[in-house]
Amino acid sequence: MAAITRADSTTKALWRRRLGSALRTALACTIVGFTTLYSPEHLRHMPAFPAFSYVTTILILSDATLGDTLRGCWHALYATIQIMIPSILCLWLVGPDRFTADVAAVVVTLMSFVVALPESTPLMAKRIAFGQIVIVCVGTVVHGAKTGIVMHPIHVASSTALGALASVVAMLLPYPRLAYHEVKKSSKLYAENASERLNHFVKAFCAQDNTAALDSISEAKSLFKAGAKHLLSIKDKQEGMLWERPQIRFLKPNYKDPREKLQELEIPIRGMELALTSCPSFPVGMIDEDLRDVLQSLKAEIGLKLEQAKCYASFDATTAPETEKKCKDKSLWSLKAISSTEDVPASFFFYCIELLLDGLPVAPNAEFVVNETRETHTEGSSDSQNQNKFKCKLKWISSSLFLLPSLESLVFALKCSLSLGLAVILGLMYNKENGYWSGLTIAISFATNRQATFKLANARAQGTAMGSVYGVICSFLLQKSVNFRFLPLLPWIIFSSFLRHSRMYEEAGAISAVIGALLILGRKNYGTPSEFAIARITEASLGLICFIIVEILFQPARAATLAKAQLAQSLQALQDGIKDIVLFADQKGMPTPTALRDKQKRLKSHINELDKFIAEAEMEPNFWFLPFHGSCYEKILASLSRMADLLLFVAYKTEFLSQLSERFGVSWKQIQKPINDDLELFKEKVGYSLKCFEELILIKSLAVLAPERQNRNISHDVESGRLPNEDVPRTLSPDEEEIEEILSSFLQHSKEVANSINGYDGEEKHLSQTVLVLNGLGFCISSLMKETTKIEKEIKELIKWENPTRNINLYEISCKLNAMYPK
Repeated sequence: MAAITRADSTTKALWRRRLGSALRTALACTIVGFTTLYSPEHLRHMPAFPAFSYVTTILILSDATLGDTLRGCWHALYATIQIMIPSILCLWLVGPDRFTADVAAVVVTLMSFVVALPESTPLMAKRIAFGQIVIVCVGTVVHGAKTGIVMHPIHVASSTALGALASVVAMLLPYPRLAYHEVKKSSKLYAENASERLNHFVKAFCAQDNTAALDSISEAKSLFKAGAKHLLSIKDKQEGMLWERPQIRFLKPNYKDPREKLQELEIPIRGMELALTSCPSFPVGMIDEDLRDVLQSLKAEIGLKLEQAKCYASFDATTAPETEKKCKDKSLWSLKAISSTEDVPASFFFYCIELLLDGLPVAPNAEFVVNETRETHTEGSSDSQNQNKFKCKLKWISSSLFLLPSLESLVFALKCSLSLGLAVILGLMYNKENGYWSGLTIAISFATNRQATFKLANARAQGTAMGSVYGVICSFLLQKSVNFRFLPLLPWIIFSSFLRHSRMYEEAGAISAVIGALLILGRKNYGTPSEFAIARITEASLGLICFIIVEILFQPARAATLAKAQLAQSLQALQDGIKDIVLFADQKGMPTPTALRDKQKRLKSHINELDKFIAEAEMEPNFWFLPFHGSCYEKILASLSRMADLLLFVAYKTEFLSQLSERFGVSWKQIQKPINDDLELFKEKVGYSLKCFEELILIKSLAVLAPERQNRNISHDVESGRLPNEDVPRTLSPDEEEIEEILSSFLQHSKEVANSINGYDGEEKHLSQTVLVLNGLGFCISSLMKETTKIEKEIKELIKWENPTRNINLYEISCKLNAMYPK
């Protein structure tokens, strides 16, 4: 019942927010409409391109806060300054009477390239600038010698200014929607969400049977999506908040992103879920009444911390407020080393409780982590470090002066310029009077990152058609009341604002839909509505065709192919992270424990890219290609995400154990050796499995293996059933027995280490901390091995999907690869 009530209140709040945004957009368009239709003549003729005023308003105000609107106005001003002087010079040099369609296409191409190339220019400013370039050039072709060299660009700038001003006025009435309040509200909602999940997890941990525990875990999982949305909302509104309160940016150099503060709560909560889903049964064996009471006390203490987290959005303090730890001394320090593998998830759960209470550990400085033996080698590497610093500084200076643009910015500039130039020339060839729309349709749709090209073009085409048809129908119904044609726009603007949140049309289709109706109902003196609608739909289609062609030429690889390649890169990044798991670096060239955090961040970035490619691949048309196996990729992505989280926990633990080595000095080397042996065995097995997975993923076709094997004259030992150089087990990943064996050995050695530490330091607190960390490390390595097994199953299914007529045995395929390409 509580969940239903919460869902209803969330839905109502969402509708209110979206309706408010839609009404503000409608108000801004109304201001533009009345200014261009009914204002005094001298004022009405300054913004000579009301269509672009509408476009500017939609771009700036859609789902925006006051800070976003102010930022959008600055981008509009920045774009106008960029375009005004070059446009006047161009018209003066060429002359309006000699400005043909070919010249316009060339000028659009060159000016768009110059605007798109600098990486420092915001994307919104580039989109507005592209639109201004198209209007200036096409307008000159349409009006010919009558075009004013100075007044024509000024009219374009005035149209842009009208849209920006209308956006600001609409945002201020009746009261502004502040990003500051949005972030504060989202922070509060996230803290409440985290508190609910914590309560469900603790309830599941203390449950007396499996049914009750699974119900609580399911309740908590259902809240994860909402929590992620709150964090994303904070991220989206962060820049707007800085525009509303610029003193934060300039007067608080130690200012910490509120999303980062709340993310410190999210990581331990995700770890609690990993622990509970790994528990073999409930009730948990190691928990007794004393620990249950302590757990409830800790939950109450964490609840106070979450209450304080609701106030993070004041952002006046650079750090989170501290909580009083009343029951810490009697909490988890009574835990002892465990020997049963079934108790490992429960111990990791307690470790996450401690992280949630104390906060995430700060990465120690690598200079204080390594021992003296590595310090002797620092002098020899100082020159290379200075060279790297000099190269980085030189690259930054070059980028700042736009002397060495990156490859990505160069490709983006070429795509934009060629698409716009081609769209303008084709649009003018088809219909000179309406040649604007082929270029304008795509000018406002460019993005610096890769897009789902066909889905985007389809959404824009459908949105343009819907808006145009709606405008024609309303014009027909109100043909005797021309002065009231603007009224039907208001419900359509509201409808389109909601349409932007649909999965089918999203922002691209919604903007096209609202602009399609605005251009018919919000203007005068453009001809017959039905003829204009047909002409504009055709022009928009020409522009979208140019957009698709250029995108395919510059990015011919399908998203499915890129997803497969990105999966291989993610597996490689995971291998690098596994290799860097060390307790203490006592030799030259060994990675420091702090290096693992960097590898984890790199892995996380690869996983995020994989997620984007998977989403795009599921939306792109199959044509004659094999359908994309989205469900299989989603499962692999989920396993990789869990492994990335586990790798972060491993980094925390190895950093703690490395710091512990400073307390015991040389004695630590003897203490850690058995654990290091277990870790090396784990790294060998998981690393080899991931390497095999990467090689299997990169195989283009299994059909090439047999012929190439014959060409290389590779024999097959029939009696032994083995290939030459075959040194892999029958399963590429560790099986359950191997995982159990490695974990049992690790726990046994951890117990010995704990006993040794107790001999050096009699403090129960230090002993229990070490026990928690070592038991948690055991949980992480066992979970990493289990996730590796899951990935193997999904990769087998993926290869079977691509080769449906073949019997798939990953072990045999890997043997063939080893035989053909011995290492």
